[in-house]
Amino acid sequence: MKTFARLCFSIFFLFIVPSLFAQGTQTWDQQTYEDFSKGTTKGIALRSDGRLDLAPGFETIYTSPSTYIWDAAAQVDGTVFLAAGSPARVYRVTPDGKSTVVFEPKELQVQALALGKDGTVYAATSPDGKVYRLTRSEKDSDYTASTYFDPKTKYIWSLALDKDGHLYVGTGDRGEIFRVTANKNGEGEGSVFFKSDEAHIRALAFSSSGDLIAGSDGSGLIYRISPSGDGFVLYSAPKKEITALALDAAGNIYAAGVGEKRNVSPGQLSPILSAMGPGINTIPSMIGPASGAAPAGSDVYMIPPDGAPQKLWTTKDDLVYALAFDSQQHLLAGTGNRGRIVSIEKDGTFSDLIKAGANQITAFAQAPKGALYAASSNLGKLFRLSATADSEGTFESDVFDAHTFSRWGRMQIRGTGNYQVFTRSGNVDNPDRNWSAWKQVDVNKDPRVEAPSARFIQWKLVIPRHSNAVLDDLIINYLSKNVAPVVDEVVVQTGARFNSNNVIKPTNDTISVTLSSQSQNMILGPQPHFEPSMMAQKDKSGVAVRWAAHDDNDDDLTFSIYYRGDGEAGWKLLKDGITDKFYSFDAALLPDGGYTLKVVASDSPSHSPGEALTGAKESARFEVDSTPPRVEGLSGRVDGARIHVTFTAHDTFSPIKRAEYSIDAGDWQYIEPVGQLSDSPVENYDFTAEIPHSSDRFAATSTEHVITVRAYDRFDNMASAKVVVK
Repeated sequence: MKTFARLCFSIFFLFIVPSLFAQGTQTWDQQTYEDFSKGTTKGIALRSDGRLDLAPGFETIYTSPSTYIWDAAAQVDGTVFLAAGSPARVYRVTPDGKSTVVFEPKELQVQALALGKDGTVYAATSPDGKVYRLTRSEKDSDYTASTYFDPKTKYIWSLALDKDGHLYVGTGDRGEIFRVTANKNGEGEGSVFFKSDEAHIRALAFSSSGDLIAGSDGSGLIYRISPSGDGFVLYSAPKKEITALALDAAGNIYAAGVGEKRNVSPGQLSPILSAMGPGINTIPSMIGPASGAAPAGSDVYMIPPDGAPQKLWTTKDDLVYALAFDSQQHLLAGTGNRGRIVSIEKDGTFSDLIKAGANQITAFAQAPKGALYAASSNLGKLFRLSATADSEGTFESDVFDAHTFSRWGRMQIRGTGNYQVFTRSGNVDNPDRNWSAWKQVDVNKDPRVEAPSARFIQWKLVIPRHSNAVLDDLIINYLSKNVAPVVDEVVVQTGARFNSNNVIKPTNDTISVTLSSQSQNMILGPQPHFEPSMMAQKDKSGVAVRWAAHDDNDDDLTFSIYYRGDGEAGWKLLKDGITDKFYSFDAALLPDGGYTLKVVASDSPSHSPGEALTGAKESARFEVDSTPPRVEGLSGRVDGARIHVTFTAHDTFSPIKRAEYSIDAGDWQYIEPVGQLSDSPVENYDFTAEIPHSSDRFAATSTEHVITVRAYDRFDNMASAKVVVK
């Protein structure tokens, strides 16, 4: 029902007028997994369907001197052994957190552990490692270590014991599984039980029927190997490395895969190792030296007894290092590099249960009373995950920024059970910097937010111990104080015109109208918002205006343009009701002269009458001259083989730019005014030109000549005149 309600909500808002988002009362909605995942949980589980409830209890039992804990194995009484690296050790930790070092090998890492029924601890080391047998004297609490088996391989990745006490050793870099049996002297005698064509056997687990399940690195294969050593590939996963295996009572096989197959190359670290951080480079990789960051993302697969695999869960942001079951037989995944423990259901739904104080959750082991041990790396710690919630849980939301000073209204809350909600507010984005105190919201009667009016707000959920409360949705209504819109810049381009649809391709007949500044937000400061250039069509009779504007309330805006001529006191309306940020008009609407435009922005579309505010910006002064100059007093006379011409060019507003003449429709020739400098609205011209020689016999006998002159002002308005001389 929650998903259906969200779908209807989304469809409604998809089709409503966008301006509704900026009008009146607004809401901050917290409804989805993505919404809640931005907050901070402590003892609260976040469900993939967007619900919050109590998580199992979680406590730190032991913090080791080692950076990495690769494996964990626990006895019935709750004593747990930890396989560690940097430095390489095996730790024995009691349920109350007391620890002793029981083994310190010369190798870099203790990679895997297995516990025999008689209390024997098997510890595998890497690289170039061995399997050691750790035994404890009945009279002495110390453990004695002896070499149990040397596979003479580069790596030992995993250990598993069958029901008869035979030890199986998953190795690399030849992809072999060894079967080791103790002789009469207690020493291990082993041989290759199964040879894979993969480079590494990364994970081992036994099924209830006695089959050995193995996961590889290279092609991400999951094998079922019979007691006689016959192997069958159950699944070739999309990922390259199978990092963990777990089997439930129903015979379902669960596997975690990491690393993209297309990214496999010689000399690349195993994704599960390279993701551990720079310090892991002290460990030789499974393939070669480190070659960069590991590919992110993991899949968790389920292979039921009928053999049809399916992907249960996938994440782009985490790597799965370990799998186990809690007391309720929910599948748990230990992940990095955010130290999360995730509960995954068979239908693919999941819950973020815990975020530990370490980067990676790398191993699980059973603990007394239905609890579960979780071991971590970066830092090397041991945690205990209880079967039930043993303390209250809290959730603090992300900080919400209303962008402007706002008044908070009521909450809309959907949830069940006994829980409390608090709010606080402030005017800086860090709640630790003098925000208001937490104020409880009366969720049962009047869920009014008592936090002071401010720009930022945050809410907190508290669920008491042993409560079955669930929070589904939370919405805070608020009303922002209206802030006047701001017109950032106004640019005027004469001799240009915008098309109504503003679709103009750059050509020789177009001109770019560019805003020089970026939008400035009064509350947030300079914003990384770039206004692209707009193309306008060249048009001598047009004036193009463009502007940038913003509103800190995200209100819809409407614009008006006013003009004022040089020496005038008042502004005159040119155009109102504009919703675009550009406008064109005919230059002929304004008499020749200098002008300034003012663009006024109003947020009236988003506010009731009397509540709307305006902001304005003036353009730089520009000039309009649409009237051509006049040619006056044009006269000419023939003086032998030359023609003497005089005239005056006169413009009412701008200086004369240039003048030209043509004799008998010949080429135009540039002429300079008297005094040579063309810088006045009135320029006099006096020049003598040679009569052009014509080869045409009719033209050569004519004594009549036509003198044509033309003059341009600074706006390229042109006037022409002619005179006939004989």
